[in-house]
Amino acid sequence: MQTKNTKSKTHSEGFGKRVRWILTIFFLTVAISALFSFLASTIMEDTKTLVAFIVLLIIILIGIVFDMVGVAVTAADTKPFHSMAAKKKAGAKDALFLLRNADKVASVCNDVIGDICGVISGSASAAIAVSAFTGNNQTLPTLLMSALVAGLTVGGKACGKAFAIRKSTNIVQSAAILIYYLKFGFLKKKKKR
Repeated sequence: MQTKNTKSKTHSEGFGKRVRWILTIFFLTVAISALFSFLASTIMEDTKTLVAFIVLLIIILIGIVFDMVGVAVTAADTKPFHSMAAKKKAGAKDALFLLRNADKVASVCNDVIGDICGVISGSASAAIAVSAFTGNNQTLPTLLMSALVAGLTVGGKACGKAFAIRKSTNIVQSAAILIYYLKFGFLKKKKKR
């Protein structure tokens, strides 16, 4: 049976971890947002409208894919990955790590990356409308671009969520294999130095 002091200590440790996580996610969001905004504005600055529109679609797609991963980690079962880990399959341990930290992974994928992509795609769509449609009245083109981006983002995420729930194991496995090979490549480069 836990004493009052033990409960209080456990509660304060849990509170400290939550505060650290909130601060981490805040600074991570600021850093990633600044990087994405810089890259998007640099790419969009002197490009033709078609290229800018393709970049905009890629930003929307990134948001949708990360949203799918965030949903998949919350919906997937650990059993197949324990079996894969026992067989020492590539990415199985990374998949288990993702699933054990599903709340944090979903927060980063859905909230940090997804929301940043939403904000950047919104500002990029306004920039495309302004550069593509010169003239006195740019309100209508800007509204149409914003509506199109919102429709693509929301519609894409709705389709992605349904797919992520049905194919959660496959999506988590794909994400884990990607992480595994990125780590493997990074460690291999580090060993060469």
